[in-house]
Amino acid sequence: MPDALGQPGPRPENAPSSAGNALQSAHKGATAAVTEGWINGGAFFGSIMAGTLLGLAADQWLNTSPWLVVIGIIAGSGSGFYRLWMVGRTPTGRQPLGS
Repeated sequence: MPDALGQPGPRPENAPSSAGNALQSAHKGATAAVTEGWINGGAFFGSIMAGTLLGLAADQWLNTSPWLVVIGIIAGSGSGFYRLWMVGRTPTGRQPLGS
């Protein structure tokens, strides 16, 4: 149906639906959650690798093989778990708060 200027008006089948908007919003939220998970997982893995490599370097320097590698792995794992614990405790507004 033309408007006052003779141009066709918006057609209902071309108008964005609320279901489409909800789907796009859910997709963006899921993508953000996956991205955040990859970042946190990479940081956890990086903590373990950093501890391992620092322990290996210290072992070669001090000739104390394999004790400092073991200590580095344990320290890196502890650091990684601590970081994940702190990330999990920080409210983001996306997850429900426990009762």
